Amino acid sequence: MTQPILQIEDLRTHFFTDRGEIPAVDGVSLHVHAGEVLGVVGESGCGKSVTSLSVLRLIPSPPGKIVGGAIRFKERDILRLKEREMRGIRGNAISMIFQEPMTSLNPLFTVGQQIREAVSAHRGLGKKEARAHTVDMLRKVGIPRPESIIDEYPHQLSGGMRQRVMIAMAISCGPELLIADEPTTALDVTIQAQILDLIRRLNEENGTAVMMITHDLGVVAEMCDRVAVMYAGKVVEEGTVRHIFKNPLHPYTQGLIQSVPRMNEQRRRLFSIPGHVPILHTQMRGCRFADRCQHVMPACYEQLPELVELEAGHRSRCLLHEVKFKEDVV
Repeated sequence: MTQPILQIEDLRTHFFTDRGEIPAVDGVSLHVHAGEVLGVVGESGCGKSVTSLSVLRLIPSPPGKIVGGAIRFKERDILRLKEREMRGIRGNAISMIFQEPMTSLNPLFTVGQQIREAVSAHRGLGKKEARAHTVDMLRKVGIPRPESIIDEYPHQLSGGMRQRVMIAMAISCGPELLIADEPTTALDVTIQAQILDLIRRLNEENGTAVMMITHDLGVVAEMCDRVAVMYAGKVVEEGTVRHIFKNPLHPYTQGLIQSVPRMNEQRRRLFSIPGHVPILHTQMRGCRFADRCQHVMPACYEQLPELVELEAGHRSRCLLHEVKFKEDVV
């Protein structure tokens, strides 16, 4: 396979707060190939969004700081670039669809002004050309009457329309990598399907690589080629969609899949993973999932397992795999 367009290596992003140093992203390694859709899944607070914001160096500082690792985009280490060089990448080569369109769009400017700002900055188009390009982008994402919508303010649009504006802004400069952070949150089912179809078409028609941040396994099954499952700041399992859904190896992944309601099954009560996500701190020992795992062993509280490859392209972080390997050898 070709060299990844994005390579994240041992990324560590910490937040320095009144209650101590919090390792929100603790040694995460991921990669995305050109034209690929990578899904990053996990519960709220597992580090998905912080990972994506780290890629664009948008971590608020203070209190956050990238304290280690490397992020390579087309062989350039993003963490070593000057801010002026990063401005040339953000919104141009790498774009992001943020989780909340109402808070991500500036209420004081029309949607057209906000899209034109990115186009003018990166493409150097004049006012007339930038407006025509903006209308074309709004039309491309399925917004009706783009010639009039371009002069409206965010509060005049519905949630689905605002999300489409965010996508139009994200694709206006033809990015090579699109990061979508919970792009369908708070949208009704019909609008969700339209937004996902739009992202899929961008991926297929333009070859745009997509990093899809989500907690919805249905979205993962429909959209993604590969999946990385995160828990408490770490990747606990990684593989193709088929690997993850047909043969989940990590107890946390198994619990997530069990939690999905099925139309062909009648249950009195939906399955839920017991316990809570741990409060992160730098002195944590052992497996992050130990307190919630039904297969926990004494060693789990002392030893942090490595992310090991158990079959081609399928990796998992669990001591159970070491035990099973020894049993198979015997």
